Amino acid sequence: MSQEFDIIVFGASGFTGRLVAEYLAATYPTGVRWAMGGRSLEKLAQVRDEIGAPKDTPLVVCDSDDAASLKDMVTSTKVVLTTVGPYQLYGNGLVAACAEHGTDYVDLCGEPAWMRKMIDAHEAAAKASGARIVFSCGFDSIPFDLGVQMAQEAMIEKTGSPATKVKGRVRKMKGTFSGGTAASLKATMAAAMSEPGVLDLLRNPFALTPGFDGPTQPHGMKPYLDEEMGVWVAPFVMAPINTRNVHRTNALLGHKYGAGLVYEEMMVTGPGEKGQAMANAIAGDKSLGGEGGPKPGEGPSKEERETGFYDVLFIAQSDSGAEVQVAVTGDRDPGYGSTSKMIAESALCLINEAKDAAGGIWTPGAVMGPALRARLVKSAGLTFDVVAG
Repeated sequence: MSQEFDIIVFGASGFTGRLVAEYLAATYPTGVRWAMGGRSLEKLAQVRDEIGAPKDTPLVVCDSDDAASLKDMVTSTKVVLTTVGPYQLYGNGLVAACAEHGTDYVDLCGEPAWMRKMIDAHEAAAKASGARIVFSCGFDSIPFDLGVQMAQEAMIEKTGSPATKVKGRVRKMKGTFSGGTAASLKATMAAAMSEPGVLDLLRNPFALTPGFDGPTQPHGMKPYLDEEMGVWVAPFVMAPINTRNVHRTNALLGHKYGAGLVYEEMMVTGPGEKGQAMANAIAGDKSLGGEGGPKPGEGPSKEERETGFYDVLFIAQSDSGAEVQVAVTGDRDPGYGSTSKMIAESALCLINEAKDAAGGIWTPGAVMGPALRARLVKSAGLTFDVVAG
């Protein structure tokens, strides 16, 4: 099938979609056939002009509630890059259409219960059609998925066996959340209260590995003193999705990290009483899902995005006492400046370096792995370094 486009950015007039379109226009002025998609032709044209994209950048009108327009969109492109969330409200038809018609798909989903529903409903169709459906191609969960993968690669090279325990530690992070993130959290909480089984999925660290149930995992919900590091750590808001994606990557790779992997993810707040107080404050903060949080369409300013950053350390440990440490950093605010670059490079990696991968519902680490890591280092301002071991 010959598609008109390489990538359609669906949701290009929204906050994050606009950033993705701006990145593609600036970074790939030639060589990539991409289009901007959304419900309103007028809004798409306005954003195209505001971001300085070429006047002939194609605009594709599509409504996530209109099956015919979804079919027209997915059959015209190699990959749909969608920022239209919450995905549990607006993503069902698009995933179904991509799985049916063999179109690749990338999103920014951090909604594990919905992702499991999509796996159960559409993985067989995606395998049959050749569609590669890849969730969580932003800050949740690429730095964590690929960081654990690199740590395991280093441990296997060092000892011949994978690490049995990996700790993810967010050492530094500067950035704010947008209304889209808040809306996704609210939608997930609403589903947990109204739909049978959703709460159980949210509590299950192996929710995204149907048919496999591994060892007991740290719950990551309470602050504690990490005695090995000498610092207090607090619950990390993205851990409930990142940890599940790491376990899914492991399962999709035939448990390359071992069936007994224990993975924990926390935020470092520092040593002593000050670190303890900050950890307790973070654990008690419920503002993101509150009524006073940001509204959809709202998000950090250009200055906030460009002065943001993150630094995550992964400490991989083996039963024999061997240890490897990997650091992952990003040069923009995690949720938007960096995420917009990560998802764009994910789409390009999927249809280029990973073009021969089989259809199915994948994680970034399982289907793209080192090839995506190389792209992110080259073009998206991330670093991946073995710093110890």
